[in-house]
Amino acid sequence: MTTQAPAPEQAPTRRGFIDKAMSGIERVGNKLPHPVLLFLGLFVIVGAASTALAAAGATVKIPGEDKTVAVQGVFTGDGVVWLLENFIPNFTGFPSLGTVLLMMAAVGVAERTGLLETVVRASISRAPRWLLPYLVAFVAAQAHLMSDVAILVIPPLAALVFKNAGRNPVAGLIGGFACVCAGYAAGFTIGALDALYTGITHQAAQVLPQGADAPTHILINYFYTASASVVLALIGGFLISRVLEPRLPWPTADGAQAAGEATTGEATTGEVTTEVTALQRRGMLRAGLAVLAYAAVVITCWLLPGSPLRGEGGALVPSPVLDGIVPLLFVAFLLAGAVYGRTVKAVTRFEDVPRMMADAITGMSAYIVLILVIAQVIGVFDWTNLGTLLAVKGAALLESVGLTGYLGLVAFVLLVCVLNLFITSGSALWSLVAPVFVPAFMLLHMEPAVTQAAFRIGDSATQMITPLNPYVFLLLTVLKRYEPEAQLGSLLSRLSVFVVPFLVAWLAVLGIFYGFDIPLGPGASISTP
Repeated sequence: MTTQAPAPEQAPTRRGFIDKAMSGIERVGNKLPHPVLLFLGLFVIVGAASTALAAAGATVKIPGEDKTVAVQGVFTGDGVVWLLENFIPNFTGFPSLGTVLLMMAAVGVAERTGLLETVVRASISRAPRWLLPYLVAFVAAQAHLMSDVAILVIPPLAALVFKNAGRNPVAGLIGGFACVCAGYAAGFTIGALDALYTGITHQAAQVLPQGADAPTHILINYFYTASASVVLALIGGFLISRVLEPRLPWPTADGAQAAGEATTGEATTGEVTTEVTALQRRGMLRAGLAVLAYAAVVITCWLLPGSPLRGEGGALVPSPVLDGIVPLLFVAFLLAGAVYGRTVKAVTRFEDVPRMMADAITGMSAYIVLILVIAQVIGVFDWTNLGTLLAVKGAALLESVGLTGYLGLVAFVLLVCVLNLFITSGSALWSLVAPVFVPAFMLLHMEPAVTQAAFRIGDSATQMITPLNPYVFLLLTVLKRYEPEAQLGSLLSRLSVFVVPFLVAWLAVLGIFYGFDIPLGPGASISTP
């Protein structure tokens, strides 16, 4: 009788720095409460701090202002009365609420008829082999128009396009995901994200008296984000083609069905496809012509001498067109979606359009609940003058350590990059930091548009490498269909290649705008008057 030798013990796998760091981020992040609970806790902290400071007679003098304001307590008689009288106005009057819902309703029609996905497929499906990485990166940098749907649609489509062109599909998959995340707040396109950021910025700017005159329309970062998207596309394409793809093994599986369940629009077969039918092309053409005709009418009415759409003294900027850009965009997206849907038979009767709008708004229910709490926190920041106190002290601290001007913005970006690893909701994070940093940088003579632009950088750069981003695990699932042995650590290490170059590119473009005092958007200068 023979006995089998015991199997040798397996040596423990050594974990690299990235694995350890990501595991630590995941542990800390998983202990954070739901954003609603996070802001409820912040409300209690603000209430307790303001009440204690009010009892101590704390006051704050705004630089450049003659008057001194006193801190008011939330947990006092006056505070309770104010909260009861303003609880509903804080919520219903929150600037981004109506704007975001309006934009989501219109973009929802364009999405649900299949227009947005068809445009993406048509953009990259027939590109030359050498151009593919750059085109994928450019389309990804415009993708925040599609909201989170972009993360579901673009990476698997990019993988399939790469595969059809004889390139490594994993490079398209990972590169597409990285460029969507890192360029999420960039682009020539305008969507609900811009409305959300701008609304919070507007509310935060009201902490200071001069905030009432600060430009906070939806286009305050447009010149910057449009310029950044071009730079990010060039860098993203280079990283995909020259850094990521040469270091990838060829897939051991074909991934033919990869992420089929993640597609939207007309793709109902369960497969990812790059095909654009003749009917879909006709729908895109008609939608494009309808929007061009609509834009021509609006621009002509805007440019006509004596037009009511011009501003004071006949000015083009500022003007009612910029103030009313959201309803103008609402009509444009609604028109494009309805025309396309009618052409491809996704819209067969009038009732289909309001139904799609309602479906899109229904998906925003979690956002509405979050805004209910955020609006109260920002409201008490304003009423108690605690936000003013923190802004003045914060500005003084930045000045004392020499972090003013562009260096102060870089420090703010790095802070947001770190916080973004743990708080992945852009609206929650911006609502958390805006009431302090928007007025603080205003006291350092920078417009709210600059602080918002800096936040866009931090909110985008590290989004792709935090394990708290649920789409990272969706990407891993899709990746396993090409590389069955792929693990989270190897995926994050590949994604990390994009973080620093994109961060540097974002900051470099901001530095050019800042250094040459170029407006970040229409009427949105760098420095305060």
